[in-house]
Amino acid sequence: MSVTAPSSDPPPPGTKPEPPAVRIVEPAPTVSPEAPAAEPAPSPVPASAPAAAETPRPERETSRLRRLLTVGGTLLGLFVVYQILVYFVAYTDDAYVRSDLVAVASEVTGPILQVHVVDNQDIKKGDPLFTIDPQPFQLIVNQRQAQIEEQRALLKVSQEELSSSQAALAASTSAHTYAQQQQHRYADLAKSEYAPRAELDKANDDLRRTAAEMRISEFAIEKARNGIVAHQAALNLAMAEMATAQWALGKTQVLSPTDGSITNLTVRKGDTANANVPIIGIVDAHAWRIMANYKQDYIRSFTIGGEAWVWLDSQPFHLHRARIDGIARGFSREVGQEKLLPYVAPTTDWIRLQRRIPVTITLVDPPPGLKLYMGADARTIIFP
Repeated sequence: MSVTAPSSDPPPPGTKPEPPAVRIVEPAPTVSPEAPAAEPAPSPVPASAPAAAETPRPERETSRLRRLLTVGGTLLGLFVVYQILVYFVAYTDDAYVRSDLVAVASEVTGPILQVHVVDNQDIKKGDPLFTIDPQPFQLIVNQRQAQIEEQRALLKVSQEELSSSQAALAASTSAHTYAQQQQHRYADLAKSEYAPRAELDKANDDLRRTAAEMRISEFAIEKARNGIVAHQAALNLAMAEMATAQWALGKTQVLSPTDGSITNLTVRKGDTANANVPIIGIVDAHAWRIMANYKQDYIRSFTIGGEAWVWLDSQPFHLHRARIDGIARGFSREVGQEKLLPYVAPTTDWIRLQRRIPVTITLVDPPPGLKLYMGADARTIIFP
């Protein structure tokens, strides 16, 4: 409580001063920070008075319907815009760079003497890759050469035997002809008793002997001919084996079958190269393409030779002009079931997606020095 001081003006003369009036002023109530502020008492409202602040129900339902229509119209508009967009623009980021991986294997088995390439090296067709020890194969070639010479000698002997047998046959044939003439002469003389019986017997014996000699010569000729056929076949076999041995010797030097780049080289000097087992991989330099997996409803207007644009993640912020080279006519729905059909996974992060069809795209006039990497990500855009 506070006291207000009286006025300081003096009273007029001749008047009795009155006692000063004391004014009592009540102090303002202090409010504690923790105490809640007193709520004003609500003014009584008659029950019959309408609630002026409450919105009427029809207007509230109209506002709600308007909001639903706005949201639905927006979604419908976005869907229409999306359909128009995908009708004129086909885009996918499910694409990657691909080439042919040539698996190089030796055609003969043997220890590797030298490796002529290093990992990630660019090579040309015909460049040496590695060398297999040629010594065992050279020994086989020498053996086949000896067999060829042996069969040639045996063939020559059979040919000489044939010539000798033919000469013997000619001599025995001539002797047999003379023996026949003598036998006929002595037979006629013996009938007239102008020749002794002993001369006729001798003529008959000569005839039989010359006939036997003829048969022996014929058998010798047949044997010589069979020997020639056998030795000629053996000679042909030896020459074929010689060709095989020379081919194997030539395969000890393994050459690159195509232009490309060595990848993931693990073969080393001293390793054993097994026939038909790939040990070196080459990424073909002339088979680069982009494999883009498009949804089924995109490819309805794709055409072979159509224009496309490619974004390479290995060279971002560049669009490369390309063309459609192929559209797959089939794909596998099961993993690993059909090895000759491509398989495109229809799920991503547990979400089932629409089936996608592989589309082959190749770059048109790629810039010089453009490096492509097999398996790298890409994105493609096609304007149907």
